[in-house]
Amino acid sequence: MASSVSREAYGEASDQLAASTTAATAPQLATVADEILSVAGLLRAQPRLRRALTDPSRPGSDRADLLRSLLSGKVSETTVNAVAALVAGRFSRPAELLDATERLGVDALLASADREGKLADVEDELFRFGQIVSGDSQLAVTLSDASAPVEPRVKLVQDLLKGKVHGATGRLAEVALTGFGGRGFQASLTRLVEVTAAKRDREVAYVTVAKPLTDADEQSMTAKLSALYGREVSLKVDVDPSVLGGVSVRVGSDLYDGTVLRKLNQAKQAFAK
Repeated sequence: MASSVSREAYGEASDQLAASTTAATAPQLATVADEILSVAGLLRAQPRLRRALTDPSRPGSDRADLLRSLLSGKVSETTVNAVAALVAGRFSRPAELLDATERLGVDALLASADREGKLADVEDELFRFGQIVSGDSQLAVTLSDASAPVEPRVKLVQDLLKGKVHGATGRLAEVALTGFGGRGFQASLTRLVEVTAAKRDREVAYVTVAKPLTDADEQSMTAKLSALYGREVSLKVDVDPSVLGGVSVRVGSDLYDGTVLRKLNQAKQAFAK
């Protein structure tokens, strides 16, 4: 959703969805989220439909009516109205409608987890699942293969996570398989961790260390980074013995790399000159 027009359309649809679900329970929100993500799946599979629903030569009301004719009776009125509000807006490219619909579904899913007070759990579970995938090269290749059918990969993720994580975590992992916002699988997982943290008004700090931090070290680092960035920070720690020592911290595009491995590499480069 790079353009200002698509952000405006998304904002209006998001407001519409929030207004119509103020009294919804967590399960009801989860159902709406699943319906919206199903619509996103339809848009992904139907390029001609995406083009028709973003045709700038047609009034927004006509595009919304077309959407309603396709969805009415198949999904809830809440879902129909939210996606219709999205379609009535303007998009620079048809792909932006897909991205916005997918994001709307993700936001509804996170709202469901929030109603249960489980957003922090979902955030941590997504991060840990990403670490598990990164640590298993065969699993990473299998799940990241966009040329392979998505259904077997979804089944694999479901088998891996069933009964071990919150329902929203598993559904978000499935969203990552289809490439959230056009990203690859692992980049999608990372982005979904950050979107979840943002719902808690937190910045994500990715920390790499050679050995586990103590609770006191984590608290101290969290406090320092929160003070530096002027908002609460959610620490995501990756233990990687290959860095030998020191700490690497990445927050957004900012990277602070004080690991021993980096210093050794710098020394090697200096001697090689």
